[in-house]
Amino acid sequence: MNDYLEKILKGRAINYEAFLKKLPDALRRRHRDLFATEKVGANRWQVTILDEAAFAALQRQAAAPVSRVDAAKKGDSHRHGTEVSFLLVYHHALTGNRPDSVVITGDSVDIGFRPAPRVLVVENERNFYHYRQMLAFAGDCLGQSVDLTDCDVVLGGGNRITRAADLNWLAGYDEVLCAFDYDAGGLQMLASVRSALGDKACYLLPADWQPWLSRFRKTPDTTERFTKAIMLAEDLGFVSLAQAFRATGKFMEQEMILDE
Repeated sequence: MNDYLEKILKGRAINYEAFLKKLPDALRRRHRDLFATEKVGANRWQVTILDEAAFAALQRQAAAPVSRVDAAKKGDSHRHGTEVSFLLVYHHALTGNRPDSVVITGDSVDIGFRPAPRVLVVENERNFYHYRQMLAFAGDCLGQSVDLTDCDVVLGGGNRITRAADLNWLAGYDEVLCAFDYDAGGLQMLASVRSALGDKACYLLPADWQPWLSRFRKTPDTTERFTKAIMLAEDLGFVSLAQAFRATGKFMEQEMILDE
């Protein structure tokens, strides 16, 4: 929206039909009272502002919210990331099955344990609860022993772990092992983590996919989603995973790691 408004102010042509779709319903219904248009090319219109007050109000509405509360006042709290993040963690100092927590508030981190050199980020809650099996899986993928003595385990909770505050905290580890679903979503998460952490981020992949092919059972929602997964796998250098996608025509959810 801000991009459209800026172009209108600068007298640049825009795709007016696309712009209308972004307007609040009340303004869309009376857009002819707010703007005059002249078509100047394919899908391009020159827009003249007729109601300066309404346009100024629209600018305020479209302005990036400064807080979650400000975003809620503008009708969508999700336009602004939460200022507080809670992460569940298993670490070597725990004596039971209840995980510890880390509270991240801006640049402040409230943590009650000494982090290990590496961390395993597990996307799914069930897999996170069975963290010992996930650590064993990580060890199999890496060809070395991995346990709580040198590796914390964090619940990623879907793509929540890709928030800036969480990634900034993860950057304190020497190595970040990523246990995400083997699908387009998991690969996109990995790409986001890698863009922030670089080579610290390691996607856990079996050395040989052949024994795992029978566990690829998730049918992609769309052909586009399947194609995107293959492209992401190849772009990220996971050629064998792309081959597994092609061989099965399916994705593998990480719950299948726990399937005996």
